[in-house]
Amino acid sequence: MLDRHPQIIKGREVVDDDWSVLKLDEGQTADSVDVPAGKIIVPLTVWQAQREALAQRAELGVWLAPDESAAVLKDDLQRFQVIAIDFPKFTDGRGYSIAYNLRKRLGWTGELRAIGDVLRDQLFQMARCGFDAYATRQDRSIHDALKGLSVFSETYQATVDNPIPLFRRASREHSRDTPAEHRDVGAGI
Repeated sequence: MLDRHPQIIKGREVVDDDWSVLKLDEGQTADSVDVPAGKIIVPLTVWQAQREALAQRAELGVWLAPDESAAVLKDDLQRFQVIAIDFPKFTDGRGYSIAYNLRKRLGWTGELRAIGDVLRDQLFQMARCGFDAYATRQDRSIHDALKGLSVFSETYQATVDNPIPLFRRASREHSRDTPAEHRDVGAGI
């Protein structure tokens, strides 16, 4: 089965999506499923089973289920234009760790897409873990979901999107000309 989203959030804007996500139907196996031509994001199991044939494609992506490890892709990262992580339920947070590991430990710099049960409330934290593209649930407004990337003006912790924690970003030394209400490092949060 091919899953298509007409639009996704990429970066911080809504754009048309020209990629399809391949999902196995009941009874299909990773080694026998027919992978259609075009820009396609295949499950990790399909990549592993059909690696030799799929490695010849120029436009290929792979997606990981929450119980799969990104480490198995470390020698193949250059072959993909997109890596997607599936969130089968919005309450399943394992995809955040997979994204972090792809960015920080494996050095993935390409598009990292969240797919599945992706909601507005998750986008800000997903961006902090390294996601830069989001295929949100189609029964919700994608333009409303976009607002989820800017719900907070400042963060305290260091992470993928800002490796310097607030206490290092805020200057403790203020000039006498700075108004007192702006001398507090947490002002405006």
